[in-house]
Amino acid sequence: MSERTATIASRVGLHARPAAIFAEAAGELDLEITIARDGEPADDAMDAASILSLMSLGAAFGDVVVLRAEGAGADQALDSLVKILETDHDAE
Repeated sequence: MSERTATIASRVGLHARPAAIFAEAAGELDLEITIARDGEPADDAMDAASILSLMSLGAAFGDVVVLRAEGAGADQALDSLVKILETDHDAE
């Protein structure tokens, strides 16, 4: 299983527009990707392609989250998703 950490860069956290951008990108990948707050058990991870899961995660600006995926292309997929989380989409 591949794993990456990312720091939420959007000033509003992983909410509204940033969550929609991230969920769409995760949903386009042919992998099951999960997201959880850093330090939480992997069993508590949520579906990264679900905007409702992302918003209920409550990740704020500066929070660290953990992304996990398994399968062919998982490393590249997680790298691309980390870039999305570590971009301030509110500044664009």
